[in-house]
Amino acid sequence: MPKSARPRSSVRARLVRSDNLKNAVAQHVRALGGSVVGFAPVERWAAHGEVPESYRPEAIWPTARTVVVFGVPMLLPVLESTPSINYQEMYDTSNRLLDDIGYRLATWLCERGHATVFLPRDGYGSLDVLLENPFGSFSHTYAAKYAGLGTVGVSRNLLTPQWGPRVRFGSVFTAREFAGDRELSDELCNRCGICERLCPTQAIRARTDGIVGDLDKDACTRHHIELKKETRWPCGVCAKVCPVGEDRRLFDSRSTKRYLDERPALEANPADPRYRGLVHLRRHGSRGTRIV
Repeated sequence: MPKSARPRSSVRARLVRSDNLKNAVAQHVRALGGSVVGFAPVERWAAHGEVPESYRPEAIWPTARTVVVFGVPMLLPVLESTPSINYQEMYDTSNRLLDDIGYRLATWLCERGHATVFLPRDGYGSLDVLLENPFGSFSHTYAAKYAGLGTVGVSRNLLTPQWGPRVRFGSVFTAREFAGDRELSDELCNRCGICERLCPTQAIRARTDGIVGDLDKDACTRHHIELKKETRWPCGVCAKVCPVGEDRRLFDSRSTKRYLDERPALEANPADPRYRGLVHLRRHGSRGTRIV
């Protein structure tokens, strides 16, 4: 029977089955520990033209038709302690969880007859390697944008309504076609400039011709190398200070003035009561001696 002559009931049934599977995938991601999940058809990479062709899903795996993106949050009170071993442990935990979700989701879809592969959350072997070649093979940030999970801000982080930039992402490529989730039409970044102002290495530079800023990857990576020597990396200051995200209301941390005051206050008085807990966390469990 020609496609145009197929009964409408069979088309509706097929669409219902597709929606049911999509819902099942989202539920499975959440059952595995993911907090946010979205679906991006591979055509969106070409439509936006922001990502070089060789870094697009179908260039990496020609069978890909949809990218399923999932994320887990960086909890603000722990992130605020950066640089500290506490933030490092949370970061490492999130990475393990993302890899676990990605692998288990890919095998779950494969077992149901849908060819799927997962990409690890980071695409480099060490910071020294990243210094030599400052690119991963695939951007989970832009995948999350195209999956409707957020928008890219001045700091080049993906900002989400729920957690601001305090989210880590992973992705799977699947041969199964899913309807894409609606992309966000409004930019979440308000260009307040606090990430640029408080970056420890002044690696972030806002632009006048768009939201996404310039990033000095060399300076950023070298700073991370030093933090890793102190056994308290990554940095995360740009994610810490961003005012976007409902988590700020959850943790009653809506004012960012305390971040602007933090360094001068602690340099003047390391025992400043406003930062007592953060200083405590930074002074324990790592080789670092700086209190901010």
